[in-house]
Amino acid sequence: MHNLLDEVLCARWIENPYYQYLCGELSFCHRLPFDRSSMTRWRQRLGEEQLVALIQESLSVAHKTGAIGPKDLERVAVDTTVQPKAVAHPTDARLMHRAITKLVGFAKRNVCRCARAICAWRSAPPSWSAAIATLNQFKARPAPTQVPATRLGRIIRDIRRKIDGDAALEARFGPLLDLAQRGAHPGSASARPPRSMRYNAPEVECIGKGKARAPYEFGCKVSIATPVTSPKGGQFVLHAKARCTAIPSTGNTLGPVVADMEKLTGVEARRIHVDKGYRGHNHPHRLRVWISGQVPPRHGFHSGAR
Repeated sequence: MHNLLDEVLCARWIENPYYQYLCGELSFCHRLPFDRSSMTRWRQRLGEEQLVALIQESLSVAHKTGAIGPKDLERVAVDTTVQPKAVAHPTDARLMHRAITKLVGFAKRNVCRCARAICAWRSAPPSWSAAIATLNQFKARPAPTQVPATRLGRIIRDIRRKIDGDAALEARFGPLLDLAQRGAHPGSASARPPRSMRYNAPEVECIGKGKARAPYEFGCKVSIATPVTSPKGGQFVLHAKARCTAIPSTGNTLGPVVADMEKLTGVEARRIHVDKGYRGHNHPHRLRVWISGQVPPRHGFHSGAR
């Protein structure tokens, strides 16, 4: 509710008796009964299915107690935002350098002695783009990503040859090799698969923000649905989902989000209020979607539907 970090939340829990009482404590505690890292493990154990079950159970209790009614679920407001990730700007040279570091280190730990991989890693400069930029022959110098792409492709081929035929090593190297392969060949955006912006967090996406001060954001597209009316029990979150579609576009998220929300609540949405970013959306019932700024319907004719 207050958007606190785990460390700050634990420090506030010790000095706040309201937090302790709501967590079920019978007497005031002067030290934490748990480690803060256990909160991260608890969130990882839950997963998406359990979190959806928690939202569904809270809505069921609210419906039984009269805090929210079926009419409140028929008119909803849907919007998207970007859940940012604290990552460095993922340039091509840095991503390839990180892929080489992970592949060679993983090969050493798994007794896969790749002579070419280790040789290429030892001879690699710390920054290819900086080394290439120092060349005086501007027309003759290679592209900043040509040297790391060549070495990364060489390492990938060498590792694939060494683990060929070993099912255990192929299963162990498979996810990391796939991520490295997506960054080894820049090519055109239409010919290559989506590039991984972070190897330790593959869910990070590059999302265009459209502002001069911040053209791009790196994170996950998150969609949230709430009632438009004012329920008796206060405001509720009807649905929340991250990474709704493979393409992080606002209009592509409306159809799957509304379908999941109707399964969760059991009520069909009659009117969906969205902003102008949803123009060209993929919802099947287009007349139910109200985009901000459109002309209201007159005499049963929905003139502003998009």
